[in-house]
Amino acid sequence: MSAGASNPEYVNARVRARRAKLFADEDYRKLIRMGPSEIARFMEETEYEREINALGTRFSGVDLIEYALNRNLAKHFDDLLDWSQGRIYDLIARYLRKFDVWNIKTIIRGIYTETPAEEIRTDLIRAGELPDRTLDRLLEVDEIEDAIDILSGTLFYAPLSVAYEEYEETGVLVPLENALDREFYEHLLDGLGRPQEGPEAMYVEFLQAEIDFRNARNALRLARSGADLDPAEYYIEGGVLFTRSELNRLVADYDELVDHIADNRRYGDRLSSALTRLRDADSLIAFEHAIDAALLEYADRLSSIYPVSVSAVFSFILAKEREVENIRAIARGREVGLSESEIEDELVIL
Repeated sequence: MSAGASNPEYVNARVRARRAKLFADEDYRKLIRMGPSEIARFMEETEYEREINALGTRFSGVDLIEYALNRNLAKHFDDLLDWSQGRIYDLIARYLRKFDVWNIKTIIRGIYTETPAEEIRTDLIRAGELPDRTLDRLLEVDEIEDAIDILSGTLFYAPLSVAYEEYEETGVLVPLENALDREFYEHLLDGLGRPQEGPEAMYVEFLQAEIDFRNARNALRLARSGADLDPAEYYIEGGVLFTRSELNRLVADYDELVDHIADNRRYGDRLSSALTRLRDADSLIAFEHAIDAALLEYADRLSSIYPVSVSAVFSFILAKEREVENIRAIARGREVGLSESEIEDELVIL
């Protein structure tokens, strides 16, 4: 933890300035009509200028965009920690471990699909706690079991070792990915209790929402994977929307699942537009985009209740992630020749 008294007012003032520079939905609509080189030039006129210029001599096209996006994202989140002290530093640092989970998942998926290490490296976001040397070692191995061994001494080693046995039996990555998610979310809530009011209550409520939506996402993925896996076995503790048995029952009926979310007072009262997207989703990808939009909308609502709480910081983190993922989806879509409407379907737009 960073020394000193907590300084949420200062951190949130800096975050508001950064939030104002994020791309608007209209910017994404402009980018959809551009090719990769035009997108890179557009980014050079924005706050990505430093990254585009620094990387432009080594990369071009989609590779340049990918590396610039990930470097910029890591810079923003390193800045959050640099600005923070005391309690708010601790809460932000806990949450940024999500990028350790992202990176481990990305590497494991790459090993599973036999993707070249350099292609995997492009997708890494070096904003978590795992040191660069550990990530570089992970990129050197060809077997998932060897990657797990490299993580010995980290909080992810034990759950991955247990989940590896199930991965060997089923041949699908769900047990490994869920073990990472569960370890991350359950550590987020360590020692927090259940405060009833104030900024920290908003922090806990945000984490509960993320756990709830992660459970819904995982259940639907499992239901549609065709694997002989029990959704209840992949339930993450800490949310308020589902019990383990409810989730196991609801996964078989998409409409009932959405109704269950809408009927919950906490979400139904605050997520009317997001719930409309959930009802209209006609594929798992559309559902996941709707879930992302719902969580971002929910974080924005919480940050408006307590403007100087850590919820406002998490709202910025989600919004920045959305920007990076949207630009990445546009660049990749243009590279492979998707139509404008097909690319727009890949975006999370509020």
